[in-house]
Amino acid sequence: MPITKSAKKALRKSLRMKAMNLRRKEAYKNTLKKFIKLAAEGKNKEAEQTLPKVYKSLDKAAKTNVIAKNKASRLKSKAQRLLQKTA
Repeated sequence: MPITKSAKKALRKSLRMKAMNLRRKEAYKNTLKKFIKLAAEGKNKEAEQTLPKVYKSLDKAAKTNVIAKNKASRLKSKAQRLLQKTA
């Protein structure tokens, strides 16, 4: 356990940041899974409507350093290719 005042504050901050990072990570993973499921089922109209949500969640995760910018870019590209393949 932290002893100094600054160490206690750092622990509180790290716990808050951990929770926020997990929320961001789960958000992009869930939207991506939902998009992939829609594309696999052949529901192209719904998949097209969820694609901007996928982009938004990936960009937010990359902006807050939850994932690397290149990974976000790679996943967006993969989603776009999947949508074009099923269309």
